[in-house]
Parts: sequence; C-alpha cells; structure tokens
Amino acid sequence: MSDVRENLTYDGFGKAIRELAQTIADDGYEPDIVLSIARGGVFVAGGLAYALDVKNIHLVNVEFYTGVGTTLEMPVMLAPVPDAIDFSNKKVLITDDVADTGKTLKLVHDFCLDHVAEVRSAVVYEKSHSLVKCEYVWKRTDEWINFPWSVEKPVVRRAGQVLDA
Repeated sequence: MSDVRENLTYDGFGKAIRELAQTIADDGYEPDIVLSIARGGVFVAGGLAYALDVKNIHLVNVEFYTGVGTTLEMPVMLAPVPDAIDFSNKKVLITDDVADTGKTLKLVHDFCLDHVAEVRSAVVYEKSHSLVKCEYVWKRTDEWINFPWSVEKPVVRRAGQVLDA
C-alpha cells in the first residue's frame, strides 16, 4: 500500500458537501430520508441533510475496517439495526465518507432495496475498485484519505476499539 494520502481539511470538507449537495439538487433527486453509514458518513449526512433541507436522518453502524488496508472478511451491521419498515415507500439517500471496496455501501443498499421507493448513494470520495458506483461523488481517488475528523488520535483510547487508520 502506498504512503501517498489524500488530505481533506475541514474547509475542504465544507466545500465538498456544498458541491455534492448542489449536484444532487441539480439532478432533481429529493430524498425523504438521509441514511448515514457510521462513523464517517455521519458528517456527510449532517451536511447534506442541512443543504438539501431533509430533517429525517437515520444511522446504521457497520463494522468493516480494522486498520489501513485491513478489513473483516465481510462488513457487519451492528445493533441497533434500523427498522426497514421506517423506509417504506421513501426515497433514501445513503451517505458515507468513502466508497472504498464498496462492500459496506452494498450491504446497506441491499438492506434498503426491497423496502424503499428509491435508493441512491452519495460519498465524498469513490475509489476505482469500489463494487458500488455511487450516483453522487465529489471526488475520485485511489489514495488513502485523511479525513479531518480521523487524522488525529482519539482524546480517549478505549480498550477493544479499533483505531481508525
């Protein structure tokens, strides 16, 4: 794995969210629900929900990465899993910070598919090898990304928690 990294600042993130929201609005997509993939997708969901004037935000916790370039075999939804009935006949926008392998996005997309009117995905970054090609992408890169919220070590280190890379 290369040591070259994409560095995103908080200012850059703000610009990315506004541009991504404008792309979604220009496309005419008006989601009823913004579904965030925690943790990185939480920041994206909040920004897009405000910019697109959507107040209905849901969260799904998915565990997959265990370090830089290391993952579980398959992503796993952690409890509490959203009740899919809450999404019935709604237009859902799934948000995450990055579509890397695409396995996490695919898991959440497939979870929604049979219950919603329509589902689309928005990410800040998408990598070329992602299984999922998102409808809305701010930037494409194959570098590891340093997000402003994960570049510094946690203030508190909890036993048993995997440190984001």
